[in-house]
Amino acid sequence: MNTGDVWRLHHEGQEIARLTVTGGDFPWMHATIETLPGFEEFRPVFADQERAIDDEDPERADACYHQIRKSLTMTYPDGEPVPEFWLHVHGDGTAGWRWHHEPFDDDDQ
Repeated sequence: MNTGDVWRLHHEGQEIARLTVTGGDFPWMHATIETLPGFEEFRPVFADQERAIDDEDPERADACYHQIRKSLTMTYPDGEPVPEFWLHVHGDGTAGWRWHHEPFDDDDQ
């Protein structure tokens, strides 16, 4: 993916954030995030996920991941849906994510 590409985050068909790629460190993509109406209800989940990772609490981090994935979808810059992603939104206005062209198996999480 290219610097400047815009990936989009959706909730129930509504675009709630734009992630503008700033770079990557395979397998992670990095971006700035522009939040839109509808995003704020998910900010606490992303904050809890970040704390869980910092606290080395994989069970809590996994619970946040599942909550994010059951509620949110992501699209590639061309508008096609991303089948699977693991997104982290940081408090400093940046985001990082991994993605895959096929859904993860339950064992891969």
